[in-house]
Amino acid sequence: MSLTTLDNDRGFTRVAVVVSKKVLKTAVGRNRIRRRVYEAIRKNFEDMPLEKDYIFTVFTKEIGTMSEKELEKILGDLVADASIL
Repeated sequence: MSLTTLDNDRGFTRVAVVVSKKVLKTAVGRNRIRRRVYEAIRKNFEDMPLEKDYIFTVFTKEIGTMSEKELEKILGDLVADASIL
């Protein structure tokens, strides 16, 4: 997974999760991964700075089956490496 941040001038934060067809062919599987990542972000990173866009790009289908704790750890490492919080 990777994290890209961009400044925006809208006055609020936007988050996107990108899962390519190369990762998983079925839309159901891609949407499941997307929902899991959005939920982990909602639970753990409510205090992200405003006026930023965050783009999480998923590169592996194992995100869909790993435990919630592992997913939260991966997201926490990405946010820590980006020095966001």
